[in-house]
Amino acid sequence: MAPRITAFLGGAIFAPFLNQKATLAFKLQRLKRQPNPSLHSLTHSPSLNQLASPVPRFINSSSTLISHPPLAAAGSSSHHRRTPLLGQSSPSPNVSATHHLLLAVESLLGALLVAIVNCSCSADLPLYLYEVTASAVVLRAHTLCELTLSPPFLHRRFISWFDTMVQYNFKKITVVPNGKDFVDIILSRTQRQTPTVVHKGYAISRLRQFYMRKVKYTQQNFHDKLSTIIDEFPRLDDIHPFYGDLLHVLYNKDHYKLALGQINTARNLIGKIAKDYVKLLKYGDSLYRCKCLKVAALGRMCTVIKRIGPSLAYLEQVRQHMARLPSIDPNTRTILICGYPNVGKSSFINKITRADVDVQPYAFTTKSLFVGHTDYKYLRYQVIDTPGILDRPFEDRNIIEMCSITALAHLRAAILFFLDISGSCGYSIAQQAALFHSIKSLFMNKPLIIVCNKTDLQPLEGISEEDMKLVIEMKSEALKTVIGQGGEATSDDSVLLTMSTLTEEGVISVKNAACERLLNQRVEVKLKSKKINDCLNRFHVAIPKQRDQKERPPCIPQAVLEAKAKEAAEKEKRKTEKDLENANGGAGVYSMNLRKHYILANDEWKEDILPEILDGHNVYDFIDPDILQRVEELEREEGIRQAEEENGEFEIDGAELTPEQQAALAEIRKKKSLLIQQHRIKKSNAESRPTVPRKFDKDKKFTSERMGRQLSSLGLDPSLAIQRMRSRSVSRRGRKRDRSPEGADGGDSMDVDGDTPGKKQRLSRSRSRSRSVSRPPHEVVPGEGLKNSAQKIKAIKLAKKSVMKRNKQARRGEADRVIPTLKPKHLFSGKRSTGKTDRR
Repeated sequence: MAPRITAFLGGAIFAPFLNQKATLAFKLQRLKRQPNPSLHSLTHSPSLNQLASPVPRFINSSSTLISHPPLAAAGSSSHHRRTPLLGQSSPSPNVSATHHLLLAVESLLGALLVAIVNCSCSADLPLYLYEVTASAVVLRAHTLCELTLSPPFLHRRFISWFDTMVQYNFKKITVVPNGKDFVDIILSRTQRQTPTVVHKGYAISRLRQFYMRKVKYTQQNFHDKLSTIIDEFPRLDDIHPFYGDLLHVLYNKDHYKLALGQINTARNLIGKIAKDYVKLLKYGDSLYRCKCLKVAALGRMCTVIKRIGPSLAYLEQVRQHMARLPSIDPNTRTILICGYPNVGKSSFINKITRADVDVQPYAFTTKSLFVGHTDYKYLRYQVIDTPGILDRPFEDRNIIEMCSITALAHLRAAILFFLDISGSCGYSIAQQAALFHSIKSLFMNKPLIIVCNKTDLQPLEGISEEDMKLVIEMKSEALKTVIGQGGEATSDDSVLLTMSTLTEEGVISVKNAACERLLNQRVEVKLKSKKINDCLNRFHVAIPKQRDQKERPPCIPQAVLEAKAKEAAEKEKRKTEKDLENANGGAGVYSMNLRKHYILANDEWKEDILPEILDGHNVYDFIDPDILQRVEELEREEGIRQAEEENGEFEIDGAELTPEQQAALAEIRKKKSLLIQQHRIKKSNAESRPTVPRKFDKDKKFTSERMGRQLSSLGLDPSLAIQRMRSRSVSRRGRKRDRSPEGADGGDSMDVDGDTPGKKQRLSRSRSRSRSVSRPPHEVVPGEGLKNSAQKIKAIKLAKKSVMKRNKQARRGEADRVIPTLKPKHLFSGKRSTGKTDRR
């Protein structure tokens, strides 16, 4: 562990003071020549001279190790002559306080490094113990900095690392492949990254080098991949005890270490295999022998990896589970919620944080630790919801309960012990009190609050006397955790609180009490430390002195006082709809009056009943500002029509027709309705209806004979229509179409009824009526969104240019994504003729 500890502390602490980094081996080689003070003298020495014994100094830019004596004996010996700091010239006898400070700090840190290396060589201690030791030494240096007019840059950079909390991010661990994938990854990488062409005509040295390179490259890839797995997985002895015990509870420390040990053994075996076969390859006498040795080496490496397949699979499952663990900081302000299952712990954390923990009416809904964050007095607190704990022996508790026990044992937090006084959780108050007394040893030196939950079902005053005695006993135990002067309980407030997560009554007060207790405890601990004495002498509270005996009350203008009084009176008088709803029965009973804010000429009209439906019509559809004027117009029109009806000028349709004419009218109307219905059917399925050729017209609906019969039945001459239809159906090849007998003067040559104009005349008239005046393409039409014709011409050019590429590629439109066959098989397959084949 010595190299790891030295590298860790050297990079974290010494980096701000070093000009150039030296290698770790060089440090250790020189450190062994120096006297090593013990860890006890390092952390408990009363004077600075004992700490500043001859120890190595920082390495300067020339990478030489320079030592210096204690400050009291500086310059007394030629062997320990003080050297310039960071390349500066020799200091004068009246050296500055800052220079003395830097030398002292260097002595402290050098002693720290020597002690840590010495201890790590003798015992394999956990890393967090070294952190504690380093904190003690740096605290002494911090005190010295403040006593000696500490430079701001040194003060900040020196203690920045120790003020930073240790972060554990298990989500960045690399994925662990299984045995088969591991082999495929390494062999494919070897095939891609090493040469693949070799001939038997090569020199034997070249053949040996070719296959030795493959074996070495494969071994290096296996070594790197396995080393990544070993280094990225946390070492349970080096991390914080909370995470160490939590991982032990979840994954069994023995299995975890055994799996990592197998990975390490496989890495060493692969290294030995590669070393042995490289030696054999040096004596290979042919291409065949070298290739066989290479195959055997890679095969044995792959066999080793396949044998550790179960360990790789186990580590991958552990990695996936560790990535889902909540990110808990063991050193920050923490509120821990514990108690029996189903007492309201998850509901409470959902109320005070943005966490979304599942809440169900059965036990052990929460099976792991959940974290939320809340703010109090501009400080961030992390709230941890633990699974429920049952009152039973320690060895009978399952993994879910052990997660809660681990958090209670290792986290410095304010404890909220939840008590369900209603008994709806399925456990009586006596059982919950027994659990409290069985785990109260975990509450030592931590703020403890007993929270009586579910007061909406059972108030605290309504429980029995026996249960009340149990609650009072728990309260007396919680009072012992209140930190006061001399460690005794000085107050009993904020120890026993009641709340209801359903009605949210008392939730915020419980949160505030827990945060306040935790904040007070942390402040008291810091006040008892030695660091506060060094800081207090730098504070000065300035109190202004009274210059005379004259009283100067605050002067507020009268207008401001009147305005505030008026505003307060308006706030008191005005009642909101919420107040009216609560006063008149609440939601579901109170009906809000929407008419009281109507703006009408007379306030009495607000309560008039306005009918919604009148004579089967919606009244609101007929409300119009000009309704009276429109009614007068309708009345005038109705009077005119009545006068015409009285004069007999209005004839009822069909009233004066003969029976034959009425029958013909009915037939026409029936035929018209049928035609309209058929047209609607054709229009509805026009897109999917096929075009039926005339030869498949089995019903003979589209024949000239039928058309002639229909026209004859209507009293019309069908000869001209039939002749024109037949002239169109004749093939146009070899003959011209019969010209219409219409003369130049536009005479009507196809008058059927005598007053029907010719078709060309009708077409010309309709065209002249419907066709609008044509515009040039560059003319701007209102509503197109273009300023002038130049902009429209530019838009037309851009549109044509954008379509040009698509048209060249024979695309049907913008959505045409068809990729044609770029290399047809019949052109690029088969035997090729003599010549070059590099284009294949």
